[in-house]
Amino acid sequence: MSENIVEILPELWLAMGQTLLMLGIGLSAAVLIGGPLGVLLFLLGPGQSLDNRPAFAVLNWTVNTVRSFPFIILLVALVPFTRWLAGTSIGPLAAAVPLSVAAIPYLARLVDQCLRDVPRGVIEAAHAMGASELQIVWRVLIVEARSGLVLALTVLAVSFLSYSAIAGVVGGGGIGDLAIRYGYYRFQTDVMVLTVTILVAMVQVIQFVGNTAARRLDKRG
Repeated sequence: MSENIVEILPELWLAMGQTLLMLGIGLSAAVLIGGPLGVLLFLLGPGQSLDNRPAFAVLNWTVNTVRSFPFIILLVALVPFTRWLAGTSIGPLAAAVPLSVAAIPYLARLVDQCLRDVPRGVIEAAHAMGASELQIVWRVLIVEARSGLVLALTVLAVSFLSYSAIAGVVGGGGIGDLAIRYGYYRFQTDVMVLTVTILVAMVQVIQFVGNTAARRLDKRG
């Protein structure tokens, strides 16, 4: 192990914790807000049980608009809101704000797409048996699409792990910040290689866990 890596080990552990904190907050916001938003987007769609063209158009436009922003631009544009909400515009908690804002519509769209794969006959059968909308959502839509929803969350986690690295570059902390400060500005190639290796390992773990969970939840298997 090189001297450079030994010197940054305390900061490395801190950076990993900051990255996991940013990712955890972003994913939690996506699940708690983006998940229900995706369900609502599906239900308001043409031909669905809550078919409402104006409401669907507004919600669909909002989701698409937020998703169209490059993350680095969204991060800068939300600085005033971040400062108001978190009390600061730097640090992992501050970086988690734009991460959450970006993750919510991202997951909402993925959830909408997963629910569209649920056989329409299953939904109609539940309606015919007198199931309420809430029962259909929890006992039909979520159950039928659970494998795809897990994979969608996995895709989100992998994507936003890289986003957290970007957030770190502009003051959010985390592994991205460490890579820039030591690997780029100080030309410590071994540190850069180490941070990239850690990110790759984290992606592999997330993907493996997600794939395993989805495979076990897939009733077709």
